[in-house]
This record gives sequence, C-alpha cells and structure tokens, in this order.
Amino acid sequence: MTPKQRKFCDEYLISGNATDAAIKAGYSPKTAKQTGSENLAKPDLKQYIEAELDKLHSAKIADAQEVLEYLTSVMRGEHTEQVLKLAGDGIQTIADIDVSAKERLKAAELIGKRYALFSDKMDLGGAVPVVITGDDQLED
Repeated sequence: MTPKQRKFCDEYLISGNATDAAIKAGYSPKTAKQTGSENLAKPDLKQYIEAELDKLHSAKIADAQEVLEYLTSVMRGEHTEQVLKLAGDGIQTIADIDVSAKERLKAAELIGKRYALFSDKMDLGGAVPVVITGDDQLED
C-alpha cells in the first residue's frame, strides 16, 4: 500500500465519502470519484479499512463482560456518583456519594434478568410417552 493509498483509507475512515477522501489524499479532483471507488474495490485497501473499523468499534462499544462487571460494582456499592451540594452563598461543590439503594436494586435486577433468576415461567418441556390401547376395536 502506498502512502497516498493509506492517506485515502484514513480519510475515508473519517468521512465515509470516497470522493472526498481521494481529493484529501492528493488525487486529482477530476478523477476523484472514479479513483475513490477503485480504491475501495482493492482487496488490500478494503482489508485495511475493515481492520481499522473493527478497532474503532471494539474500543467504543462495551461488551457483555464489561456491562456485567459495571452492574456488579454498582450492586455491591463499589461505585459512586457525583452530585452538586450547596456550600453557602450560592456556591456549589461536587461531592462523591454512594449509589442509592434504588440504583443498586436495579443493577441486581438487571443481573438477575441476565441469568434468568426471576423467571416465573416453568419449562415443562420433555418427552411424554403416548400409549394407544384397544387396537382390536379399531376399524381398518
């Protein structure tokens, strides 16, 4: 991949517009539309863009483990929140307080839902044998 192609890919990741990315990377504005679409079709450039997008997504989006760890810390009271408190003469200060019991209960409820601890539904599935008797009385 050439430096110009890498610049195109980086600009494309920012704007999502192939024509603008081609112009910003230094390609001719007259052929930028065609060059941009050709660059997006090249396998090595496409692979680079997809890899960079995966990095961005994984860094910005919380996974299930991270969410469960956060909910657990809230439920156990290990998490605090900031509130404004009046200090006098119209001055406010920021104070860290423990999360309320209501918030801890909500975190526990969400964790319980994840592990189906509060399910009212009973799973009655299973194999039930069916026996038919009296075959001598049945008509053909």
